[in-house]
Amino acid sequence: VQLQASGGGLVQAGGSLRLSCAASGRPFTSYTMGWFRQAPGKEREFVASINWSGGSTYYADAVKGRLTISRDNSKNTVYLQMNSLKPEDTAVYYCAAGWRDGKLTDVRDYGYWGQGTLVTVSS
Repeated sequence: VQLQASGGGLVQAGGSLRLSCAASGRPFTSYTMGWFRQAPGKEREFVASINWSGGSTYYADAVKGRLTISRDNSKNTVYLQMNSLKPEDTAVYYCAAGWRDGKLTDVRDYGYWGQGTLVTVSS
């Protein structure tokens, strides 16, 4: 599967952005989808994931209540709605696809990655 992330940009603290990740190739519903982020000088970290049907979602504690993951299987697209953004949310955001069902929070759970989209939150 090929993944193409988009929607990043510069936003002031407290603002909102919506990231999108379009998938092509194998059937989209075969995959659990996840979002990760990587800030300069830091390791890539889990942000959120959603199972194939959209019925189960998981979030990192740092983003709970502010970021929402969703998917539209008819459009082969996963989204990350980002509200109440903070400067510490600044990072390159990556979407990823994993074969297994369940709570996938480790980078090793995912076999396919998009190219990343930069989110910068100014204070």
